[in-house]
Amino acid sequence: MGITLRQFEQLQARVRGRRAAPVLTTPPRAAASSHCVLLGVDPSLRGTGYGVIRLGKPHPAALAQGTIACPKTWEHSRCLLKIAETLRDVAKQHQPTVCVVEGIFFAQNLQTAIVMGQARGAALVAAAEAGLEIYEIATRKVKQAIVGYGAAQKFAVAKMVQRMLNLAELPAPDAADALALALAFAQENGRFSLSAPKKI
Repeated sequence: MGITLRQFEQLQARVRGRRAAPVLTTPPRAAASSHCVLLGVDPSLRGTGYGVIRLGKPHPAALAQGTIACPKTWEHSRCLLKIAETLRDVAKQHQPTVCVVEGIFFAQNLQTAIVMGQARGAALVAAAEAGLEIYEIATRKVKQAIVGYGAAQKFAVAKMVQRMLNLAELPAPDAADALALALAFAQENGRFSLSAPKKI
């Protein structure tokens, strides 16, 4: 266990028989579990999913969800701009303190990996500009947390997200994945975990 320089000086003063002035400690920085509004992002060039949840009882509530759809006729640069602008607007409207993105996966197709990386970069820039803490969680861990099975299908994830958030309708696949990311982050930070989400 480490001690601060001030605490060390206090110990020295006690050994010498002098009484040191009390140490005024500042409260610890808020833990990740204290975040109330979370933004989940499932990046993709043509269909980036996003979802915002507010933690609370008896269950978390969905504040916003959707898919940032870009037609195939759009240039990549136009799609990336739309992703960044939409996420900036979502962050400004709902004021989340955390952004959770899908962890990097290794695509078999190099071109697909590059395009996915570009979409992810646009999302990360928007989140960083908004001052959010950014975390990533691997897809398998999200499915394990939400469905209990790391290779679950998208429909199963969407059904569990609908149930956990008490939604009237089944969310669209990309939005469901984004909401699942936020929910998985909340679960991981609500209990002791040896594999906490990676901060990026």
